[in-house]
Amino acid sequence: MTTTTLAKRAATGTLLGLALGDALGFPTEFNDVPSILAKCGPWRTMELPRPAYVTDDTQMTLALARGLRTATDRGLLGPLRMERPVREEFVDWYQSPDNNRAPGRTCLVACNLLKTEGRPWQEASQINSKGCGANMRVAPVGLVRGLSDEQRAGAAQLQAALTHGHPTALAASDLTAHAIRLLAQGAEPMGLIGQLRSYAYENRQRYHSRWLGDLWSRSEDPTPEHFIARGWDECLEALDRVRHAVRTVSPETDPCLATGEGWIAEEALATGLLCFLLFVDEPLTALRRAACTSGDSDSIACLAGAFAGAYHGSEAWPTEWADRIEYQGDLMSLGALWDA
Repeated sequence: MTTTTLAKRAATGTLLGLALGDALGFPTEFNDVPSILAKCGPWRTMELPRPAYVTDDTQMTLALARGLRTATDRGLLGPLRMERPVREEFVDWYQSPDNNRAPGRTCLVACNLLKTEGRPWQEASQINSKGCGANMRVAPVGLVRGLSDEQRAGAAQLQAALTHGHPTALAASDLTAHAIRLLAQGAEPMGLIGQLRSYAYENRQRYHSRWLGDLWSRSEDPTPEHFIARGWDECLEALDRVRHAVRTVSPETDPCLATGEGWIAEEALATGLLCFLLFVDEPLTALRRAACTSGDSDSIACLAGAFAGAYHGSEAWPTEWADRIEYQGDLMSLGALWDA
């Protein structure tokens, strides 16, 4: 990790930004833009709710982060070492009384199946689901220090696959974690789409069998390479929409009209990225734009906040906001772990 990354506290910035976006988008999810404006006033002046509660997006991000912390404390990160603690954290989230923030159906169904001791996780994975629950929570994978490219890609895809088995969910999660890593390392945002497209092409037929096992065989694809390529192709199409939208879309227009409503993984990635790229130097404005959207506002805003926080670091977020966010202690301690 570079000195620049340490100085800007990119991990803390990422986790805080994700949670702040989540809390800002929580009251606006399921609303169209006119309804949001009527409720919240002009979008550029939207304020963090009091109290600043988050949704399952942040809760599952913390669950993944704790699982990764446990796994890496035990040694070199690999699929067997990672699967058990992350699975246990997901089941703990599923059974928690605080799991009352309109969680996605796929996560609920899969986590209920993951409860069964000894059941292969592939039997719990929902092979036809590519909901944004796969990548709304993946940011910690991009923050863990010392991982190889293979470890980071495998871990990003495995955490998605525990619940969402569709190849696009895997590819979008891998891309999201890669974007977080690039931004935390100081990549220039205006070149980010090109870097992500190159990464997608390089990995288009790379099935991480060490991490995913026989997951692909539960689909109707003839080979594992065919299976995973479907996901990368959908993500490439989504990245092309972002590349076009950055040049052509008015910041005053609902971003969902250009890149999708965000209920599915590749659209959440695309629209969250678009909001970040439209306001690279204005992280709060990026959060507000993402929260004032007609789609899955909390997930779009949490991804936009994660990208902005990775790039700018913890200084992006006003202390008055950061001090009010739910789970602040957990977010700060995990961020400090990966900034240290």
